[in-house]
Amino acid sequence: MNSVRYDLVVLGGGPAGYVAAIRAAQLGMKVACIDENTRFGGTCLRVGCIPSKALLESSHLYEEAKHRFADHGLTMSGLQMDLSTMMKRKEKIVDTLTGGIDMLFKQRGVTPYRGRGKFRDIESIEVTGPEGTTLVQGDRFLVCVGSRPASLPGIEEDNDRIGNSTTALSFPDVPKRLVVIGGGYIGLEMGSVWNRLGSEVIVLEALDRILPGMDSELAQLAHRTFKKQGLDFRVNTMVASAKRDGDECVVEIRDGAPIRCDRVLLATGRVPTTSGIGLDIIGVPTDRRGFISVNEDFQTEVKHVYAMGDCIGGLMLAHKAMEEGIVCVERMAGIPSHMNYDVIPAIIYTHPEISSVGKTEEQLKESGIDYRKGVSPFGANGRARTLGETEGRVKILADRKTDRVLGVHIIGVRAGDLIAEAATAMEFGASSEDIARTCHAHPTLAEAMHEAALAVDDRAIHSA
Repeated sequence: MNSVRYDLVVLGGGPAGYVAAIRAAQLGMKVACIDENTRFGGTCLRVGCIPSKALLESSHLYEEAKHRFADHGLTMSGLQMDLSTMMKRKEKIVDTLTGGIDMLFKQRGVTPYRGRGKFRDIESIEVTGPEGTTLVQGDRFLVCVGSRPASLPGIEEDNDRIGNSTTALSFPDVPKRLVVIGGGYIGLEMGSVWNRLGSEVIVLEALDRILPGMDSELAQLAHRTFKKQGLDFRVNTMVASAKRDGDECVVEIRDGAPIRCDRVLLATGRVPTTSGIGLDIIGVPTDRRGFISVNEDFQTEVKHVYAMGDCIGGLMLAHKAMEEGIVCVERMAGIPSHMNYDVIPAIIYTHPEISSVGKTEEQLKESGIDYRKGVSPFGANGRARTLGETEGRVKILADRKTDRVLGVHIIGVRAGDLIAEAATAMEFGASSEDIARTCHAHPTLAEAMHEAALAVDDRAIHSA
């Protein structure tokens, strides 16, 4: 069996893994990166963030052409939707970005291994791939194996009629009726795609609201907005089972009538993929859910084995994993790198978009923190008016005593881009007055952030 030794061996080529590998190589380490898929990039690039956003954009343009172009004096006839072309565009984007990782590895000198990696002992990983088995040895190891969609008892997934988010990215046709189990961001994003393309979408949520964990005011606004778009929400609804029945599916509801549909999307969160990689062999424990415990330097109980990303828990977001990858290897190299878990933005790419960073109102109330709130509706923003996108608002929460910004929550056009200003401000400990005193270009959507900051101190100019 062939064997090569490296300074750092990264197990997993997703956002955490490939970023860590590149940064480690930049710092002079001899690095290998192992991934069981034919393309590096993990869930995010292959079957998650990127392909879903490609479909969201295509379906949004289709929706705009059908219902909104006439407002701009643009009329058309014979508008058609070609699902096959839409899917090919999605795949081309994925191919381009995953191929880009191969190019970056080559430029930086990272050695890629394609195959299933499993620890053989505390100094080596056995990689089984198309070309046989290779032994990869290392002085340090970094476990970045990510997560997978969670399953539910009674849901008989066949990855065709009943499947998870990966399945929903490649439906061969538009289902007449789609049942989405789970009212979180994945369910809403994929539900929005197929709703725009013509599906009747029913979202089933076990809790009493959609988007659990998000600022409740924004979640309520989102519920009303998406309901107007045609999504059928049924909260406080427990699913007992989902089974295929020929070319249809039957979803059984506890204390309710069954629902027949064409397809079912299970979107109830994600779980770590830490089983079967030999952690037990090297003495790295996981909790009952499969998460790996690490210290502040991302070390496991085995000193030279590190872990990060989805498999250690916390927010399961690609950018959080990327940041952890950089911080971890920089600390390995003796650089006092910084990771601030209080300032990690989260975005839902529906229309309108929803974004947030920092604490919600509910969290501040539960912690007994006295705060002030400033709100600016997009209806008062000139740029939003020209775009025809006046729905939503920016909300800033600031400490009443210090005025330090504690949380920012946005629902509205391009909220995902606007949240970056808030995250930057919070990272540097800015006050709402710091944002208010910063001149924002006119006319821009960013002025809504400026106006919300003014509103914290009851100084808003363009909104009551």
